[in-house]
Order: sequence, then structure tokens, then C-alpha cells
Amino acid sequence: MASNGNNTNHLASETALSFAALGVVFGDIGTSPLYALKACFHGMHSVELTEVNVLGVLSLITWSLILVISVKYLLLVMRADNDGEGGILALTALVARAGEPTSSGGRNNHNHFALVLIGLFGAALLYGDGIITPAISVLSAVEGLDVATPVFRPYIVPLTIVILTGLFFLQSVGTQGIGSVFGPIMLVWFAVLAVTGLVQIVGNPAVLAAVDPTHAVRFFHANNWTSYLVLGVVFLVVTGGEALYADMGHFGKRPIRIAWFALVLPALLLNYFGQGALILGDAHHAVNPFYHMVPGWLLYPMVCLATIATVIASQAIITGAFSLTMQAIQLGFLPRLEIRHTSESEYGQVYIPVVNVLLYVFTVAVVFGFGSSERLASAYGVAVTTTMVITTLLAYLAMRKLWQWNLAVSLLVTLALLVIDLSFFLANMAKFFEGGWFPLVVAALVFTVMTTWQSGRELLRKRLSANTPSYKDFLAEIDANPPVRIPGTEIHLSRNLSHVPTALTHNVKHNRVMHKQVAVVGILFEKRPFVRSEERVTVEVLRPDFFRILICYGFLQRPNVPRALTVKELEQLRMDPETTIYVLGRETLIPTRRRPGMAVWREWLFAVLSRNAFRAADYFHIPLQQVLEIGTEVEL
Repeated sequence: MASNGNNTNHLASETALSFAALGVVFGDIGTSPLYALKACFHGMHSVELTEVNVLGVLSLITWSLILVISVKYLLLVMRADNDGEGGILALTALVARAGEPTSSGGRNNHNHFALVLIGLFGAALLYGDGIITPAISVLSAVEGLDVATPVFRPYIVPLTIVILTGLFFLQSVGTQGIGSVFGPIMLVWFAVLAVTGLVQIVGNPAVLAAVDPTHAVRFFHANNWTSYLVLGVVFLVVTGGEALYADMGHFGKRPIRIAWFALVLPALLLNYFGQGALILGDAHHAVNPFYHMVPGWLLYPMVCLATIATVIASQAIITGAFSLTMQAIQLGFLPRLEIRHTSESEYGQVYIPVVNVLLYVFTVAVVFGFGSSERLASAYGVAVTTTMVITTLLAYLAMRKLWQWNLAVSLLVTLALLVIDLSFFLANMAKFFEGGWFPLVVAALVFTVMTTWQSGRELLRKRLSANTPSYKDFLAEIDANPPVRIPGTEIHLSRNLSHVPTALTHNVKHNRVMHKQVAVVGILFEKRPFVRSEERVTVEVLRPDFFRILICYGFLQRPNVPRALTVKELEQLRMDPETTIYVLGRETLIPTRRRPGMAVWREWLFAVLSRNAFRAADYFHIPLQQVLEIGTEVEL
């Protein structure tokens, strides 16, 4: 009986998670019917509306959803979880951890560095997606007003800007409160997709023949080069694949799979087939088949529902950008930024003001710049398909390093996936000069910042280490020339635990003073999302009054140094808040050509990023009244 009760509770929990996933995981892919099929027959890369073409496009859509989303992401890539977390940065950290460079081989170091660079570029591409998704989704929903009456046409862009402004403004509040209603709304949305599509299919059931993949072959044969360009538009139906994987940690694999196969996939296919049946009956509806499926009296409610659904989809993408940024910061790829945790119970609920402002500015810019979802469709897809190619390459490493698949099977699976991914990639690159360049430029900028910050931190570490003594030499000097010892504890935060912090050596050299207890603390963010509290702190007692401490966090955890230093293993440190100070080094960076390092422009960029990084004391939750900063100039 107890077992049955546990099974019932487990089933109820999975059902609830599947329901909740509708509002977060499937927003992007669930709103694609608003613009995907329309762009195939009414846009820059459209084809003539014939029965062969409609059945061919529907066949491509069907098998894209099955092969890319169902097979690649839900059945294969989701197996690669980093302690339950997904997403390209988590996957990069996972396979990098599995193949950490050995101390003996330079080749391993090069391979490891190349792997990190590939993963970083894939992550950078998602920022372009985070800009375009809200723009194209909300714009395509509001364009439904134009179907009702041309009177609204001049107000479509301004109204889209108003909705996006409200969406980004509400980010600071957090989504914990409104997140509970996302699931029910998206359930209604998918139900409406299914019903409106089914009504049209009943009127023209012949459209179901498109399930046969030979119709896709006939489509390519009939349209030659044009069909290849349309493939770049068909890709719009699978753009939510990376979001599926990235949100795995919030809901788990099984609930996401249940929601997809039980509701989302059937609803999407019914709606796409319904749109196909509609335009086969009347070619005039190809201008906006989604809204033409709706009876006139339901048009305005449908516009409202579609707008809400696209806002939810945009919310998921924006939240994903915040989570991605937090991971990048804590893995050492971006400078510290202010991170506000908007929920005490949900670790993924964060708000990053700088990222929110930048996303808002760029999103509004692309709405003004492109002006319609039809034109934005040309820009959409380039970033996502490039990320998908990178995910496939990383998945190959997971097959070999994590799952221990043999070489032949790994290559066969990877090549099959790459044929699909590269077909979409090349088709999207054909749209490069029509807007596809935009997300790539955004990705290039983010990638430049990430690699410059990572390389700059390593360069700074080398510069500081070159001018500081080892602990053995420092302690010997202290014994030979004792400084004045004052009551209390001084805690030095250090980038490199193998050398004495510059702030400590400067303080002793110039002020000839030191507290009776000294602790040098290093903070390490590991390539896994969580580190258990019992594994967090490692203490090395160099002598009774001098400690070296390593604090480890996962890349999704909130760092709190004072709290970490209260663990039982540090009872001997005897810290009294009244007589404890945290000493932080503050470096003034000077770019120069005189020393080998990075290119000067990158040194300037690193200096600017460092100067504007969020204060270490605030980031690590150190009380400001206990902070002492000691500055030094460092030539890069």
C-alpha cells in the first residue's frame, strides 16, 4: 500500500511538473505557428502556393519536429545532464570536466581550450536569440489586428513596443508570482492550436498525406534552389530546441518529455496541418493563415491570447538569458554583475539589471529596424541553428567521454544529426544579408567580451603572481622581521591560493602591521551546478595563526563568504565579527605595449570591464563595514 501511495505521489508530481513546463519550456516553440508557415508562402523566401509545395512544406515541418526535437533533443541530448542541469554552457562544462587537461600533455590543454571556445561561442549566440525571439513573437501576435481591419496597421509597431516595454519593466519584480498562471494559459493556448487546426483538417483531410516524407523529396525536386531557401524558413518551427534543453534543470527530463509527446507535439502538428488545409482551400489566406483559421467573432480574443502566449515565450527566453549570464559570470567568462535573486525557493529565478536593459534596447531596435515578423524571419534562425550545430558536436564528446559509446556508433549518430543541422545552417546562412548578420554580430560582440575577460583574468593572475612571494618565503620573512600584531582576524580574498595576496604583502611592507589571525580565502566555481555544503570548505592550517581556505560553489549557487566561514571545520579560526576585517585588493589596470600579453585594444577592454565590474564585497555578501580595500597598479 505504501508503495502504491508513493507511486501515486510520484505520478502527481510528474504531472504537475509537466503542466508547469508548458509555461516555461515550450513558449518559444509553441508560438512558432504564428509566423512559420506564413513565411514559407508569403515572404522573401516563399514558394508558389501549390498542392505539391504545401504538402512538401508540411512534410518538412513534421519530420523536423520529430527528428530535431523528439529524437535529437528529448531522446539523445537530454541524456547529457550536468548534475541535472542542461543548456550549452552546462554541457560544455560537463564534457570539459570529463576531459580535464593532464599536467603532462600540451595537446590536452589545447583541446580543452578549443572546447571551451566552441561552447562559449554557442552560448554567445543565444543572446542574439534572446533579442529576436521577443521581437518576432510579440510582433507576429499583434499583427493579427491587421487581419481584423487595416485601421490598426500603423499602430502595430508602437503597440508591440509598449508590450515589450511592459515585459522588460516587470523583470525586476520576478516571475515567481505570475509564473503560476503560465501553465494554465499555455494549456489553453495549445488546446486552441489543436482545435483550430483540427477543424480545418476535417474540412480537407487530404492534407494528412504530408506525413509521408516522400512529399518533402518531391518538394525539393519541384523547386530546386528555392526549396533550399525555404528550408531556412521551415527551421523556425524548431527554434525552441535549445530552450527545451536549457530548462531541463527546472523540471527534469521525464516531465518535459511527457508534456511534449502528450500535448505539445500533437497540438503543433494539428495546427500546422490545419493551416495547410486552409491555404489549400483558399490561397488568399496565405498572408496570415494562423489568424484566418479563426472565426471573425473570435479574432480579437485570439489576438489577446496569442499576445499573452508570446509574452510568456519571451519571458522564458529573457529568464534564460539571465541564467546563462549568471553561469558565465561564475565560470569566469564574464565580469561580476549585479544579480538579484527574485525567489528564495527557486534558484533559477534571477534578475540582472544590466542584461535586462541591453536586451530591451536591442529588442526595441530590431522591432523598429525590421518592422514586421516577415522581415524578422530572415534574421531569425541563424543564431539558433549555429548553436544547434555546436550542441551536436558537444554531444559527440558526451557519447565518447561520458557514455563510453564506441567510435563507429558515435560517428554514425553524429553524422546523421549533422546532416540535418548543417542543412538548416546553410539554408539560414543564405539569409545573411537580409538580417541574418544581426544575431551573429551580437554573438561576436558577446564572444569577444567573454574571451577577453577570461584571458585578461589569467594575464592579471600571472602579473600578480610574478610579484608576490610564496607562503614559505612570506612566513619566513614575518618570523625574521615581525610586524606589529593587533587583535582580530584579517581575511584576504585571493585569485590564486598558490601565492600570497598582493594586498597582504603591501600591508605588511608599508604599514608593518598584521592581525593576530590571518586567513587567505580562494573562491572556486566548479564545472557542476551544485556543491554540497559538506564539500564546500577545505582548510589548510599553515601555522596556528595562518590559514589557507578554499570555498567551492557550483555555477548555479549564490556565493556567501561570511556564511561559508562559519562551518564547523573553521571553529579554530575563532572569528569575532567585531574584530574581523575582509581585505580586498583593488587593481588599477594599465594597458601597455611594453609587455607581452593581449592586444592593446583587448587590454583596454579588459580594464574597462574590470573597472565597471560589480563590487566584490557586494557579490560575495561581505558586510561593507568590515571591508578594507588596498589598491595597486598593474601593468598588463
